[in-house]
Amino acid sequence: MARITLRQLLDHAAEYEYGVPAFNLNNMEQGLAIMAAADATDSPVILQASKGARAYANDVVLAKLIDGLVEIYPHIPVCMHLDHGNNEATCATAIQYGFTSVMMDGSLKADGKTPADYAYNVEITGNVTRMAHWAGVSVEGELGVLGSLESGQGEAEDGHGAEGVLSHDQLLTDPEEAVKFVTATKVDALAVAMGTSHGAYKFTRQPDGDVLAMNVIEEIHRRLPTTHLVMHGSSSVPQDLQDIINSYGGQMKPTWGVPVAEIQRGIKHGVRKINIDTDNRMAMTGQIRKVLTENPAEFDPRKYLKPAMDAMTKLCRQRFEEFGTAGQGSKIRPISVSEMAKRYANGSLDPKIGAA
Repeated sequence: MARITLRQLLDHAAEYEYGVPAFNLNNMEQGLAIMAAADATDSPVILQASKGARAYANDVVLAKLIDGLVEIYPHIPVCMHLDHGNNEATCATAIQYGFTSVMMDGSLKADGKTPADYAYNVEITGNVTRMAHWAGVSVEGELGVLGSLESGQGEAEDGHGAEGVLSHDQLLTDPEEAVKFVTATKVDALAVAMGTSHGAYKFTRQPDGDVLAMNVIEEIHRRLPTTHLVMHGSSSVPQDLQDIINSYGGQMKPTWGVPVAEIQRGIKHGVRKINIDTDNRMAMTGQIRKVLTENPAEFDPRKYLKPAMDAMTKLCRQRFEEFGTAGQGSKIRPISVSEMAKRYANGSLDPKIGAA
């Protein structure tokens, strides 16, 4: 069965110059929808679960769900990734349940709300990297705090997000500091703060360089050309999905997400992992609202969840194709975590700072 580490997958993405959408997973319907899209497009997959998703679904159920999805689609390379781990224990237990990649978000302290300083971030991320690499598991770190350059505030997701008003220095990753951070922690991927945020309400207008600082990505890539960069909060919040929700009783306020063209720009400058959750939630919610509005007597969950899954599969297929992921799955031969552990131990996977 084709489980793959994030590091191997992103190394392949870098070699072939594509990006990989990382879709958040909470339940069976989402998992089946993502895998159907991957199967239709021959795409490798990053399934990711947050601490909140793990609490919602239960680690045991989530682990067995991933086992089932991988068994149904043995030809699809699947990375199971922990999104926004808040401390060493959260990351360690994810590894125990079969995750092949973990994120240690040391930009915030363990409460998931208080911005942390650089020294704290380096220490805790380094701790997780050493532990995970012993097991052959990949690590994503984060430098800078996710949040809006318009409002100066973070957006909580599953209880995770900075509280209070943040400075521009906190909201933008410092490229010089990024070099030091990757060197010190040996992370496999780096999440960059550049104006994106969680949830649907990212921007109050079509984003430009003042509120979506793609130049930060470009400068970090110039200094760290072999480091895999990650864009969080990168749902595009499509207008047609907003319209469907609101046409059937929803009350979404006008909002803008991250344009696909800007993500494609990022992929040209080292972005290899693109986190998407809100778009899939919207795709599913619109169809659920539609079915229950048009058929108010309906009470069979399958009657509204199936159209919801179909809508999510359509969205996922679109992202696989737009990011260049389509057609790449069958090119990959997954390397086991035990083999990856040997490569970490002999230093062959250490960051190559300044090397192109």
